[in-house]
Amino acid sequence: MQDPNEDTEWNDVLRAKGILPPKPKEAEITEDDIIGMIENTIEQKANGGKDMSKMGLDELDELEDSEDEAVLEEYRRKRIAELQQLARKAKFGSLLEISGQDYVNEVTKAGEGIYVVLHLYSRGVPFCSLVNQHLSQLAPRFPATKFVRAIATTCIPNYPERNLPTIFIYYEGQLRKQFVGMIELGGTNLTCDELEYMLGQTKAVESGITEDPRKERAVKDKMFAELADNNDW
Repeated sequence: MQDPNEDTEWNDVLRAKGILPPKPKEAEITEDDIIGMIENTIEQKANGGKDMSKMGLDELDELEDSEDEAVLEEYRRKRIAELQQLARKAKFGSLLEISGQDYVNEVTKAGEGIYVVLHLYSRGVPFCSLVNQHLSQLAPRFPATKFVRAIATTCIPNYPERNLPTIFIYYEGQLRKQFVGMIELGGTNLTCDELEYMLGQTKAVESGITEDPRKERAVKDKMFAELADNNDW
């Protein structure tokens, strides 16, 4: 007996005569079905042709490990690039003593993209010693910046001692900022953090200190002064 569901011309005639029931309609494929099939194909290719829903726990763990390795490898490549860039910049790291003869090569010809912090000082000025001490601490923390010091009169003959200490900030050989004298540098109570903040404001160093420490010191100084006045009574 012939299958009534078979696609033949005779069955088509019988259906047209009403002897056989109409052929069942095939389910239509919707746009969502097509998208689903495409996504499934992409997923299988990404996972080596395997359906994730049919993977065992070991296979899923292996897949997760491989993805983690890919992420770590990408991070490692980026980190190596960052460190290489820092290494190229980290040329200095100490407070260098120079003379007037070294001034041009060490300061104005320091190089492209280089900030130079130049301290003019005198051995007879105690505040200059404090500034040198702070700069010696900052130099290794900011090795991309060139920190140098020079006895003032070796660079500028007859430079007035009242202007000491003096700090010049150079960038690519051009003078960008200057701090002249004790008052402009914050007085004899200048801290290393305060000097770092001041240099950070000139972009000579990439400081993480965003609030001026001198404000906090000013508040404390005022409080101590008021306490001293009260104790005098």
